[in-house]
Amino acid sequence: MNPYGIALTLVVFYVFSELHARRKAFYTNPVLLSILTIAVVLKLGNVSYDSYMESAVFLKFLLGPAVVSLAIPVYKNRALIARYAKEISLGILIGGTTAVLSAYWTAQLLGASETVLRSIAPKSVTTAIAIGVSAKIGGIPSLTAVLVITTGLLGNAFAPELLNVFGVGDRIARGLATGVSSHGLGTARIITEDELAGAVSGLAMALNGVFTAILLPYLIEVI
Repeated sequence: MNPYGIALTLVVFYVFSELHARRKAFYTNPVLLSILTIAVVLKLGNVSYDSYMESAVFLKFLLGPAVVSLAIPVYKNRALIARYAKEISLGILIGGTTAVLSAYWTAQLLGASETVLRSIAPKSVTTAIAIGVSAKIGGIPSLTAVLVITTGLLGNAFAPELLNVFGVGDRIARGLATGVSSHGLGTARIITEDELAGAVSGLAMALNGVFTAILLPYLIEVI
């Protein structure tokens, strides 16, 4: 197996990570720039996405352990998280519901079809859950996947800056907002800045996924 996908991904991400470390600006976000650059390279090289993913399958495999490793900061901060259990639970209920309704109603106002609306509704939970929910409620799983990734990219690029703009300084609140709204990619960004916020974000991401998977099939029928 040709490992060009691994080499390309690591080199591109390293270059943009170094750039971001020097500039510290939203437009140097290494995740966003890496995705755009790799897409351009594949297009110019006439390389299919399936071929790229096959050559980078080891990186895909590492995604599982990376997600599971989010349990480590949760465990380390378990006492503080338990102290705010009610607030976190309420935040997930309100935040998860708002994420669904705001996306659905905004798209509805813009004239989206019912199928598109059902594809947009689960965009704030992690891809694996969102695709399953989308298929169950009559959406288009491939469209949902694109919207989930876009949502995560926006969270990764802008979540901490937006929280700063709105004066959200509480570490629990910052993590909760990021995890509920922008799942794994948002969590990956905020955990590099604050371990506690990252722990709450990872927990919120997981719980919001479960909450949305249970709620959305029923909620979609009454909105």
